[in-house]
Amino acid sequence: MVSHEPVFIHGAALYNIDCVEGARRHLQDGSVDLIFTDPPYGIQSDRLHLHYNRDEGYVLDGYVEVRKEEYAEFSERWIKEAERVLRPGGSLYVVSGYTHLYEILHALRKTSLREVNHLVWRYSFGVFTKRKYISSHYHILFYEKPGGERTFNAESRFGFSERSEDGRSPNSTDREDVWMINREYKPGRQKNRNELPIELVTKALQYSSREGDLICDFFLGGFTTAKAAIGLGRRFVGFELSPEIFRARIDEIRSLEEGWLLPKVRKPHLSSHVNRHKRWTEGERVRLKELYSSLKEQGCSKKEILEITGRELGRGRWGLERAIRRFIKKKNPNIEVDTDSPDK
Repeated sequence: MVSHEPVFIHGAALYNIDCVEGARRHLQDGSVDLIFTDPPYGIQSDRLHLHYNRDEGYVLDGYVEVRKEEYAEFSERWIKEAERVLRPGGSLYVVSGYTHLYEILHALRKTSLREVNHLVWRYSFGVFTKRKYISSHYHILFYEKPGGERTFNAESRFGFSERSEDGRSPNSTDREDVWMINREYKPGRQKNRNELPIELVTKALQYSSREGDLICDFFLGGFTTAKAAIGLGRRFVGFELSPEIFRARIDEIRSLEEGWLLPKVRKPHLSSHVNRHKRWTEGERVRLKELYSSLKEQGCSKKEILEITGRELGRGRWGLERAIRRFIKKKNPNIEVDTDSPDK
């Protein structure tokens, strides 16, 4: 039997109730900063054991599936409610398989919500097949509500200036729209039929929310979003229709400590580029020319020039390279300037 009364744990409000009814009862318009949710896939979840090699004895009963003929209406109802409760500038992440991706996209396009990215979650060991390619990915639809400033912490996991041993940018790699994150395997432990890895949800929350923000999950399932939000110091509200799953997960949430993920997440090495993205002044351009000419005369390498001018002017690498290319081109209009190097 479902209950309208919330369970409060570490400041999180958890409701054993249908998400649409629960949101209407308990969430005000524009009150949520970020929704991360993984709705039922509508793929006969009671038959998944025929595809996955796992012991169903550890899979929790009570999973509430949605009939395929009802999936379009179901998607429109909860997505319309998600649009209402998001603040202007708030973000929505929806995890979806391919089967009902059309219905979810159609429901999203009937709202004011705007697409930011269509991400792909790639994992190892997909469903085994003999007569077609093996499916080993899910879709993550990243949308925003217009009208406000969207949170996106681009340096929350890696700094812009960080480089790997081969000289590549881990920041750029981490922010690519294909995420390679493996499923979590829990032999001998209780699990949901579809359960997201904590690493996946944590990554989205790091990029799209701040400490103290209100995070919401319309379909709690394995309660992974709740765990990540509590672990990162966010406020949280969530809904789960199944009484069996709700009861089974509450004790696990109680055992967590607020902020339990904060000591574990990687601390990015942030640059000191205080003037990044700011308009260049004429004085800065003159100083850059002076520095560049002096350092070139001293025989400094490209890397050394960028490091020294970056510290002096509080600018990032790409802004410096563009500015250097401009004054070299202005001085020598016929010269071909290497777009990746200020050395020519």
